[in-house]
Amino acid sequence: MKRSNLLITAIAFTALLTTGCMENKPENDKTEVQAIFPKGELGPGENFTGNAWNTPLVANDSTYNTVIGNVYFEPGARSNWHTHPAGQILIITSGVGFHQIKGQPKQTIRKGDVIKCPPNVEHWHGASPDTGLQQLYIIPNTEKGIVQWLKPVTAEEYNK
Repeated sequence: MKRSNLLITAIAFTALLTTGCMENKPENDKTEVQAIFPKGELGPGENFTGNAWNTPLVANDSTYNTVIGNVYFEPGARSNWHTHPAGQILIITSGVGFHQIKGQPKQTIRKGDVIKCPPNVEHWHGASPDTGLQQLYIIPNTEKGIVQWLKPVTAEEYNK
């Protein structure tokens, strides 16, 4: 197994194991979800609707060519439409939210879900209106690029 795959597997397993021991909240609870990592820095308003907090976990380098981090979306917060040249993997560690690939129906995502966002495909993700969402993101093969931010997700798209 490649070193980067082993690292990704170890982080994902640790995150899922850690969250499995946390207290569950009802889905209609408007409070914050249980955090694994610190809240981090507020994401830029030009890339998000609402508040999304990012904690980098593995910085990009020439050995692993992978970026890993944690994002906490407050209830109702979401990313803009965006793409990743090499794709993205999301591991939902707490809460309830949505993910949508352009041209496909919006999907509800929950703790324990693993989402693969294909390379160069427009998509967005974020929290449900009533519950926050915490996710690990993994961006592999960063030598191809990391992210291209696009237009905001409209209220109509979010509520559809």
